[in-house]
Amino acid sequence: MNHLQGGFLPHRDGEAGAHKETLSPGHLACAGCGLMPAVKLLQQVLGPRTIFVVPACCYSVIDGAYPSSATGMPVMHCAFETAASSASGVRAGLETLGIRDVTVVALAGDGGTFDIGLQALSSAAERNEDILYFCYDNEAYMNTGIQRSSATPRFSWTTTTPEAIPKAERKKDLGAILAAHRIPYFATASLAYPEDLRRKLKTAKEMKGLRVIHYFCPCPTGWKSDPRHMVRLARLAVESRVFPLHEVFEGECWVLNMDPQPVPAGKYLELQGRFGGRTPDQEAAIQKEVDENWKRLMRKVKAC
Repeated sequence: MNHLQGGFLPHRDGEAGAHKETLSPGHLACAGCGLMPAVKLLQQVLGPRTIFVVPACCYSVIDGAYPSSATGMPVMHCAFETAASSASGVRAGLETLGIRDVTVVALAGDGGTFDIGLQALSSAAERNEDILYFCYDNEAYMNTGIQRSSATPRFSWTTTTPEAIPKAERKKDLGAILAAHRIPYFATASLAYPEDLRRKLKTAKEMKGLRVIHYFCPCPTGWKSDPRHMVRLARLAVESRVFPLHEVFEGECWVLNMDPQPVPAGKYLELQGRFGGRTPDQEAAIQKEVDENWKRLMRKVKAC
């Protein structure tokens, strides 16, 4: 950790609110991966005084095996379940060294957030650790073979929920869970709306305590989709209200960022082979769930 005092982390480049990207084009992401634009925005907004803490997930592979790294910034790889606790430890180490101008980012997938890492994240929320937790949600354990997670939507194919027996359970509501912890900031973000993500990253950077951004991250491999359609899919998820864009401050004030004229959820589903085996009744059930979730969100927004 003493290397942080020297040239390991360069100083800010002085540009007004923007920093150079250091991500190498030689990374190992799949074609059309929804994560890489977000990593670039993280680098642009947060700047070089940033440390990424990455558990077992797609990005741990994308970055490359030691001693190689495509990130161009300090990256600490950690166990699957320890993104939040490891990031908390890095923050504590920096504080001990008197380094307070470095942003610590836990960069984890939905499996390492909704499931395996939820206990560590909940504990970090209870302690209000001064870290930025960025969950990129591609709705399954993509890195380990496309197994279902609790972020996988209903009636979706994965290798552990085959087409004949698709997932029957609803997707876990991460925002409501973290709002119950009264953390300073929670926000959803999407590949299709980069300026919204940029603004939310700036908001999170300027705050202290635990900040969590839930990023909707299309995966062409796991979703059985054309890599060309990743931005379109991300936009349709918002326009169909499958994935609303909103913020939550101090666990109480819910703010809606976009109120689209809704398109049918079927428009979003039809571009994904993972929903290829859906029946009309299942599609209707998905639409009903989307409508119910939106009404629940609107009640919280209006109560603010």
